[in-house]
Amino acid sequence: MPTSSGSVSIIVPTLNEEENIVPLISQIIECGVPFQEILFVDDHSTDATRDMIRALGGSQPIRLIDQDGADLGLAGAIMAGARAAQGEILLVMDADLSHPPDRINDLLVPLFTDAADLVVGSRYVRGGSTPGWPIWRRIVSRTGAGLAYPLTGLHDSMCGFFAIRRSRLIDLAPQTSGFKIVFETMVRAHGTLRVREIPIAFRERVRGKSKMSFSVALRFFFRWLRAMFQHLARGSYRREKDGSLSSATEALHQKAPGK
Repeated sequence: MPTSSGSVSIIVPTLNEEENIVPLISQIIECGVPFQEILFVDDHSTDATRDMIRALGGSQPIRLIDQDGADLGLAGAIMAGARAAQGEILLVMDADLSHPPDRINDLLVPLFTDAADLVVGSRYVRGGSTPGWPIWRRIVSRTGAGLAYPLTGLHDSMCGFFAIRRSRLIDLAPQTSGFKIVFETMVRAHGTLRVREIPIAFRERVRGKSKMSFSVALRFFFRWLRAMFQHLARGSYRREKDGSLSSATEALHQKAPGK
């Protein structure tokens, strides 16, 4: 049975998104999304983004969290929102209208019914798509998702459109920084999360400037290398441990009376 609307906090990181704030809120409300609040976590915007959010907060359940003085990246901004959120369930999405608000309810239902711990909007499962993307961007995105798959088991751990219980996210990623929080959360969970991917059409932004850059991609690559090394090291340790236990068991059997 779906939970009450007072249990959902929508977290939206922002950086110079003044043209997208009003359309985003309008689309969320039009879709009948159940939520207690929308938290905009702003990272040093130099346009009128903050003024727009504060003005709308007078008539809507909207709050602004300033990230002044912090340099934690997108994942750190999301965690700041998670710590400030009042809802039991968090729905995270971008401000640039690339994530479809009409799919928010589909992300929330598996959490409402306790059928999943994390629900991700995916571009790369059946039914998902990236309309309007040039071929080079599709190649870069698919490559990132492919590199992440062995560590996460997700087809699209690079997407920032997801829903999760607040307590689980805070437990798993309290000090997370960087750009791809779903990837970070899955790596830290070590397979303990029940995960579902929901297909989405990821739309190209119409207004504003993309925050993706070569430096962001490079930071993800180095984080992937570190995570892969740790994954391989854990696998090697488990094999050695299992081998030692097997040897010890065999020795006990050999020493047992009557053997």
